[in-house]
Formats: sequence, structure tokens, C-alpha cells
Amino acid sequence: MDTTTELLRTAAKAADDKLGTDIVALDVSSTLYITDAFLIVSAENERQVSAIVDAVEEALLKECGRKPLRREGRGSGDWVLLDYGDIVVHVFSSEQREYYALERLWKDVPVIDVALDAEAAPAEADSAGDGETDA
Repeated sequence: MDTTTELLRTAAKAADDKLGTDIVALDVSSTLYITDAFLIVSAENERQVSAIVDAVEEALLKECGRKPLRREGRGSGDWVLLDYGDIVVHVFSSEQREYYALERLWKDVPVIDVALDAEAAPAEADSAGDGETDA
């Protein structure tokens, strides 16, 4: 029942609920053997990074029965990585996301639709943006 897409959608929804921005899911299964997908989320500050991480962990435990296998970067506050095996969730401060540019590094892999636009209220989605880039 807990497919990669289900995990991604649950994590993306939790991040979106905590006002995470530029949420992108990348299918890295054909390139990496250690995970199937990355979920990348931006936050405005360290407090929001922490809130998003807490929400993702809580949602994946409650809805999918999954705990992270490993957590990196909790102390730094500007980039936290949650490894769930099937998916890896990266929550970045906006500055760190721009610096590491994971979307550029993985520009040749498919983007996975996590269906957030369909659930967003029109008033909240006025400045959402796609986050899509073409090579």
C-alpha cells in the first residue's frame, strides 16, 4: 500500500500544509540504486525547516506507518534530509536550495506529479509556480 508515489504525496501534502514552497518530486530510480525518488522542499527560515520536517515525519508515520531510516542535518537548521529508503526528503532554506541546486544536478530525471495543485485553494495558489525546468 505504501508505494513511492503515496509516500511522496503524503510528505508533499505535509510540507505544503506548513507552507513549504517549490515542492518538487524527482524520479531517481533509474539513476540511483539506493532510493526511488527525491522530494525537495524550500522553507523561508530555520524554524519553518524544522516545522516542515516535523510535519513530514508525523504524516508519514501516521498515514503510512513509516519512520525515517536516517535523518541528517537537524542541528544546522538550513538543510534536513530524511531518508525513508524508497524516498529521500530534502528540506532546504531557500539559500541552501539555490546553492546546492539539486534540480540542476538531476535535470535529466522525470518529475513526479504529487497532485498538490488540485488540492490548493485558488487564493493560496496565486503565486505557486511549477518549478519545472527544461534542459
